Amino acid sequence: MSTFSPTIDRALSLSATAHRHQERKGSQVPYIIHPVHVAILLLRHDFPEEVIVAAILHDVVEDTSVTLPEIDAQFGPEVTRLVAAVSEQKQEGSVPLSWQTRKQAQLDRLRQADRHIAALKTADAIHNLRATLHDLDRQGDAVWKRFRGSKTEHLWYYTSLHEILRPQLGDHPLAAELAHAIAELAQKHH
Repeated sequence: MSTFSPTIDRALSLSATAHRHQERKGSQVPYIIHPVHVAILLLRHDFPEEVIVAAILHDVVEDTSVTLPEIDAQFGPEVTRLVAAVSEQKQEGSVPLSWQTRKQAQLDRLRQADRHIAALKTADAIHNLRATLHDLDRQGDAVWKRFRGSKTEHLWYYTSLHEILRPQLGDHPLAAELAHAIAELAQKHH
């Protein structure tokens, strides 16, 4: 891949604009840090441009007014497929779904994941988990007050995610990095 990509530039612009008024849960960190970090993890492992673009855009459908048809029009069907595969449905009609219901539905969908979806979701989980571990070191158990799921539920979710996605990733370093982060959370959990 070239050192400059107009497609990645457009994805960064869309994501930064869509997330511009959002911050990471319980912090003053601009939300855009998360999708950029997920993209960096995937770039380090030489994933194709469509996977990098999907990483940059992976939360826009779930958390902003950007739609899948808009992503398809601007970035094509492969990026759209990847973003759709990792986007949670947060409500049924106008009724918000519980954290447990959302996570279980996502895990069920991810059982059909291919290698690119597995890598994207694993990189997303790594950054989320690493950020949580960092905050646990700084703030202690108070961190859990900002999440809907408890410590036990988060440990269940990340462990289940790893078990579902590992077969697609095999011995890829991303799978090992997620396993290591889960082990750290389990250690802090007890």
